[in-house]
Amino acid sequence: MESPGAHPDQGPRTALPPLDSPPGDRLEVVTAWNADTPYQAWRPQILVPATFRQASAPRVFVVVNQKGGAGKTTSTVELAAAWAAAGYRVRVIDADHQEAALSAWLLPQYPEDSPRHSLRSVFFEDCTLAEATYPTRFAGVDMVPSGTDLQRVEYERPIGAEQALADALAQEMEEAGGRAPYDVTLIDAAPSLGLVTVAALTAGDEALVPIKVGGLDMKGMASLHKTIRSVQRKTNPKLRVGAVLLTAWDKSSFARQLAAQVSEDYPEAAVIPIRRSVRAAEAPLTEQPIRLYAPDAAPAGDYDQAAGVILPTRETTA
Repeated sequence: MESPGAHPDQGPRTALPPLDSPPGDRLEVVTAWNADTPYQAWRPQILVPATFRQASAPRVFVVVNQKGGAGKTTSTVELAAAWAAAGYRVRVIDADHQEAALSAWLLPQYPEDSPRHSLRSVFFEDCTLAEATYPTRFAGVDMVPSGTDLQRVEYERPIGAEQALADALAQEMEEAGGRAPYDVTLIDAAPSLGLVTVAALTAGDEALVPIKVGGLDMKGMASLHKTIRSVQRKTNPKLRVGAVLLTAWDKSSFARQLAAQVSEDYPEAAVIPIRRSVRAAEAPLTEQPIRLYAPDAAPAGDYDQAAGVILPTRETTA
C-alpha cells in the first residue's frame, strides 16, 4: 500500500522482509514465571499475564523511559520495522531533542525545494502533522523528524503544548474522514519528564517501556512508574502500559529480579527480554534496522516476537 505521507517518495525504498527464524530461536511465552526454577535451568521467557490485552490498529505507542541509554530509539526502530514487515503502515515521531538519534538513524527523505518541517513546527502550529511527515528509506515507515530546536518547546511553552500532539493526531484523523492514515504511530520520547514527553504520553494509547538490565535502571523505575500514573490521572486516563522490554538482557540473578519487579509494577503489561548482541549494537552506524543488518542476531528475533505479542499481524487478527 502506498504511504499516506504528505510528501512524495524520493527514489526507491528498501523493503523490510519478514524474518525466517527457526522455532528454536524464539522465546517461550508463558502466563506466569516459576520462581522455583533452578538457575541452571532458567531461560529467558516472555511473560504475557492474564491481564494483558493485545493492541489493535490504529494505535499510538509511546516508547518512554526517563533514563537515557535504555534502548528507546533501538526499540522504536525495530518495532517499526517489524510492523512494517508485517504489512502495517507505520509512522515514527522523533520526540527526543537531546540527540535526535531516531532522525539520524532513519534519515527522512526531504523533497527538494520545499520547506523542511519537524515536530517543533507542529508544536508551534507552523504546519500540520501530515506536512511534517516524510518517507524514510524503508518501505512502510514514514517519520516526523526532530532536531535540537525541539527544546524551544520546553522554554517557550506554547499555549496548549501538553495537548498539541493529541490535537494534531485528532485533526489529522478528522481531515482523513475519520480514518487514521497510519496503522501504527510510534513516538520516541526524550529521557526526561519535559513538556514534550508529557505531550507524547497525553497523545498515546499505550506506553512501551524499555529498561536496560542494570542497577541504575532499576533505581529509576520508581520515578518512571510515578510519571506514568500521574499522566493517567491528569491528562490521559486511557493510557496504559502495554509492554516492558528488558533490553541488553543477559542471564543473571539480577535480570531475574528486575523482571519480577516490573511484572509487579505493571501487572497489565507483557514483559519481554531483548537479548544482548554486539552486532545489534552496530546497526545504528549502518543506518539500518537490526533485522536488515544482522537478521540472525538474537535481538532481531526478539523484537520481531515482541511486535507480534503487542500488536498481532493481520493474519493473526483475521
